[in-house]
Amino acid sequence: MKLAVMQPYFMPYIGYFQLIHAVDKFVVYDDVAFKKRGWINRNRILINGEPFLFTLQALDASQFNLINQVKVGDNRGKLQKTFIRAYGKAPYFEEVNGLLAKILQCPENNMARFVANSLTLTCEYLGITTKMVMSSDIEKDTTLKADDKIIAICNALHANTYINAIGGTELYSKSKFKEHGIELKFLKTLDIQYSQFDNPFIPWLSIIDVMMFNSRDAIRHMLNMYELI
Repeated sequence: MKLAVMQPYFMPYIGYFQLIHAVDKFVVYDDVAFKKRGWINRNRILINGEPFLFTLQALDASQFNLINQVKVGDNRGKLQKTFIRAYGKAPYFEEVNGLLAKILQCPENNMARFVANSLTLTCEYLGITTKMVMSSDIEKDTTLKADDKIIAICNALHANTYINAIGGTELYSKSKFKEHGIELKFLKTLDIQYSQFDNPFIPWLSIIDVMMFNSRDAIRHMLNMYELI
């Protein structure tokens, strides 16, 4: 069984969804420390041909709080207006704006579960059927840290393959995972480009940008544009 574990990111780049698509079960890593100025509650979209950083307001945001102890603030309506201003003339605006409205109107105030819900709804839109699990719902030794905690999650869910984002090559050792009977692989996104109005292409923006400019069939093709290392 193939498994991935990632912190909940709000409307992340396409590589995050490739990772969800590549595994049998995806663990939302919500019981680790909240990182300010990370990607948990923010990402980038395109405004006037330039990357723009948007942020979902976080309350009780502190490195001393776990992600699932942080609350969502009250700027959801402002965010929706920002998305409308940025993409009102995009080819797939109507359907994607409907999805974003549904995401932002979620009554959940817990940051981890709000973001997890946004991932679930986006996956449904894209036809990704991978089962998601909250890390905090998995019985494990909570004193474990780093790769030991990941290995414990793999063992609890009977995973024999763990796939991580390419950035994890500096964090995780294939030999250590192998000692526990787990094959470790890293997902590297291939070059993905598409038209963004008449602007020079800017890569690695939020999945919002991808969805605004591409059909679901085109995105499903992009989801397979990766290699495992």
